[in-house]
Amino acid sequence: MREAAPETESELLIRANACAGLTVEEIAGKVGKTPPLNLHRHKGWVGELLESAMGACAQSRPVPDFEHLGIEMKTIPVNKDGRPREATHVCTVPLRNFVSQQWNTSTVYAKLQRVLWVPVEADPSIPLNRRRIGKPLIWSPTTEQERVLREDWEEQMELIVTGQLDELDARLGTYLQIRPKAADSHALTSTASETGAPGKTLPRGFYLRPAFTHLVLRRC
Repeated sequence: MREAAPETESELLIRANACAGLTVEEIAGKVGKTPPLNLHRHKGWVGELLESAMGACAQSRPVPDFEHLGIEMKTIPVNKDGRPREATHVCTVPLRNFVSQQWNTSTVYAKLQRVLWVPVEADPSIPLNRRRIGKPLIWSPTTEQERVLREDWEEQMELIVTGQLDELDARLGTYLQIRPKAADSHALTSTASETGAPGKTLPRGFYLRPAFTHLVLRRC
């Protein structure tokens, strides 16, 4: 059962702190869900569980999870040392209708203006149901962090706008990178080439590098 949306940022943080120290199984029991044995075919399940427990209302729409508060929630799988184990998905990369998009009207900008970070144990030696939720924090990018994020976004979006999809590489971007998002090579989406001709390509997503999210978790 999904909780009602929190009315304030303070209420959201109280809910997040109430989850800290609990296991995935304990939180699943509170919302009437059963944890899978593992995440091999259930990627994103823990994030969806916590969304239900905290009353997120955006679901799959390209807006912050707590739209009325302007707050996005991101779960961060961490190892025994508290370091993020993987890149963090931000949103899908727009491959159509993107010509007029600017940084301050982009989905990436909207998702990263105010973020509730929730660390989650992810050491493979710990069964999924016994993994614990860590201490949450609410964060907004510093002026310098936003500058770098914007430059990363603009550099990579320029390649998309000009149809240079073949030039996109996960090595681009200091904090923000673009990576293929599809589960297999047959899940193609529509796009346009450098000449404007329609075509097909793998869907892609914007991701935050683990080094950046580690910086956020360490300093905040």
